Amino acid sequence: MAVPLFQVQEQIDRENVAVFSSNYALYGDISARVMTVLEQQASAIEVYSIDEAFLDLSGLEANHSLVEHGLQLKQRVYQYTGIHVSVGIAPTKTLAKLANHAAKQYPATLGSVDLSDRHRQRRLLSLLPVQEVWGVGRRLSQRLKQQGIETALALADCDPAWVRSHYSVTLERTVRELNGQPCMELEECPPPRQQILCSRSFAHRITEHKDMRSAIAQYAARAAEKLREQDSLARVITVFIRTNPHSQHEQFYSNSASRILSVPSADSRRLCGTAHRLLKSIWRPGCRYMKAGIMLSDLYLSGHFQPSLFEAPESPSAMRLMQAIDNINQSGRGQVRFAGEMLSTGWQMQRNHLSPAYTTRWDQLPLVRA
Repeated sequence: MAVPLFQVQEQIDRENVAVFSSNYALYGDISARVMTVLEQQASAIEVYSIDEAFLDLSGLEANHSLVEHGLQLKQRVYQYTGIHVSVGIAPTKTLAKLANHAAKQYPATLGSVDLSDRHRQRRLLSLLPVQEVWGVGRRLSQRLKQQGIETALALADCDPAWVRSHYSVTLERTVRELNGQPCMELEECPPPRQQILCSRSFAHRITEHKDMRSAIAQYAARAAEKLREQDSLARVITVFIRTNPHSQHEQFYSNSASRILSVPSADSRRLCGTAHRLLKSIWRPGCRYMKAGIMLSDLYLSGHFQPSLFEAPESPSAMRLMQAIDNINQSGRGQVRFAGEMLSTGWQMQRNHLSPAYTTRWDQLPLVRA
């Protein structure tokens, strides 16, 4: 995972491996189709990520086999989208994640595992290393193993009060969830993000300020779009740039700069202008930059920030302009971009093996000839 293509090129050629560049538009569209199918099969759904969701199956236990229901879900999603999924069913989110893991790992399950039964829960927990538990990362698992907590079952058998005092309230909730006690409700409307990050590694090293300025403009505009999607305003904007930390032939340089806005904003023009000034303050000529990004933080919901008596709030006309731009960009009929974004395109991600946009482009539909 995450190995540069050139490092495995010989194996790719030898094994005749098919290579595809990332196609985010295709992934997003397929994900939306899968989630639409799932929404029709449950009373409530939480879309957790682009390829994962939690469903509320309350009320089905008395009338249906939950394993059979999971298999029906799999079949329906595959029939409508062509995507294979696995289903994990349990009384808590943490156990459902482990049930889903088992559905993937053990072919005999056919991709559907029900952990409603207490004995089945403990049997599976005894087989899984503690790092497989949702929320237990590499560092935390190392600390737990130092305490002799090697498996998910060992973690489940810990005293919740001891876990809270020695680790955190978050891990205490995990322990309770492993024992079938729900501590995380289904979030049908997930809370707004507290930070928005937009960053990419470049296809080629950037050495010219105009190229970096173009990249930063695109990142700032995209971050501003995400900000408006959740009806938020940002008060702090951060720009960061860095060269290759692993290069043996050039000096490593990494820097960032932030600015606190007097009044939070979601205006792309204001955020782009601020980002360009921040970039200028940290730009070092002669470096070969491999990555840059924008981070928006200290976010407020629109209308929830009280400016001082001497500061005017975000202009309604500015927000109407941003809304008009968003409407055009989301319509599929055209794109509105700021001039700063178009200064250069040579820095953009290489996508020489891009798969066709089968579901969003008429001109890329697959053709079948008899």
